[in-house]
Amino acid sequence: MISDSVLDKFRQDGTKIRVVRDGLELNDVIGIVVAWDEDAVLIRRHNRRVVKLSRTYVYEPFDSPRTDLT
Repeated sequence: MISDSVLDKFRQDGTKIRVVRDGLELNDVIGIVVAWDEDAVLIRRHNRRVVKLSRTYVYEPFDSPRTDLT
């Protein structure tokens, strides 16, 4: 699970992030962190839609290489 301090840094810096949910790159969510609570994170996608995701997924900067979950 991602920590509050890392999420806060992503939010304050406006870092574009990638959320890796499974082994398929097609299912990744790309956007910026808007808010979070104990078990969910709100991500604003490029089309301005907001997605609520579990904190158990892998959150990483978009510029870094993708983590492979397979």
